[in-house]
Amino acid sequence: MCYSPEADLVAGLVVGGVGINALYHADDRRKKTLAAIPVLLAAHQLVEAVAWWGLEGQVSRAAGDVAVSVFLLIALGVVPIVVPFAVMRSEPNLRRRRRMVPFVVLGIAVAAVLLMGIATNPYGAAIGGRYIAYETVIFGGGLTVALYGLAVCVPFLMSSHRRLVIFGLANVAALMVLSALLTSGLISLWCVWAAVSSVVIALHIREISGTRSTGRSPAALAG
Repeated sequence: MCYSPEADLVAGLVVGGVGINALYHADDRRKKTLAAIPVLLAAHQLVEAVAWWGLEGQVSRAAGDVAVSVFLLIALGVVPIVVPFAVMRSEPNLRRRRRMVPFVVLGIAVAAVLLMGIATNPYGAAIGGRYIAYETVIFGGGLTVALYGLAVCVPFLMSSHRRLVIFGLANVAALMVLSALLTSGLISLWCVWAAVSSVVIALHIREISGTRSTGRSPAALAG
């Protein structure tokens, strides 16, 4: 979510470029799963740009409605599953990886609850100043939202990589601040955090997959 369609468009293109770079440097499938998160975030921003244009009457209403539906599908049904799974899959320590499994299961459960709300109740969106206000029914209310936060934040804190742990702490703080700004009706800056998150992930991928950037073999790097 961002404060204008132009901001969403620019953020989507920038984050998409960062995501492509991360995917290029990921040297195995486990890392590519984590590297794909920026690409997912980029798609999310670009879809919301279309949602903005639909609400402003710059594209057809049908296109805008589809964009709103896809945006909610990604936010509520894809992100809470993909993020904890990607962090778990990229974790090299087997014990830590096993400890992350419950949060992947939690993400799946939260996504199921949130998608049920969309499937069984009307939903929509409206421009609320410098953000889009999405209207959905959330079964469980605040508890479901809190569990969503746990699913997408805690796996980072459990990582054996220091950079991801620091990012996890920053992510918790950012979610609180950005949610407060959105709830107060001031502005949505989620696209800014999506860009920051993507850069952190890309840097992390480059750090743990250094062979492509150096052109040297793992044996040479070790020696």
